[in-house]
Amino acid sequence: MNLEDGILTRRSVRSFQKNNRISKKDVDDLLNMAMHAPSARNSQPWEFVVVDDQNLFNKIISIHPYCSFLKDASLAVIVCGNLQEQHDDGYWIGDCAAATENLLLGAHAKGLGSCWCGIYPVEERMNAFHKLFQMPEHIQPFSLVVIGYAADEPKQPKDRFKQHKIHNNMW
Repeated sequence: MNLEDGILTRRSVRSFQKNNRISKKDVDDLLNMAMHAPSARNSQPWEFVVVDDQNLFNKIISIHPYCSFLKDASLAVIVCGNLQEQHDDGYWIGDCAAATENLLLGAHAKGLGSCWCGIYPVEERMNAFHKLFQMPEHIQPFSLVVIGYAADEPKQPKDRFKQHKIHNNMW
């Protein structure tokens, strides 16, 4: 698949084939792609927690109201920001968003389904992930990316291009 096709056909997947493992090589490839995202001044302030333990899946589901489909997935990756490595206050957010998108696109390129579940900026959710995964104080959970083999082919919506959202030179 070429890059344009990958971007235009990636969709969130919320239904996964049960009990399918993803190889360590593929997980490492996905994390490598995530780490090739752009970041402010190339600070690369991201950290990743790879979760493939069903007991932890159940605990995540209990603290995140929008990821019940994790129960059938192969793994989840928590993308976190390292406040000690960000370029300046708040830049970790955009940097982690770029890493999350690379992770989603990488999963799609490997024939995997994925879904971005937000953690940041919901304080209660951030605190719960922080506590559950025993994160140091300077680490902030940003997103949970659920990854696995899609149970069904995601539906492709109509063209999303909207000319009225484009403003040339000025509003």
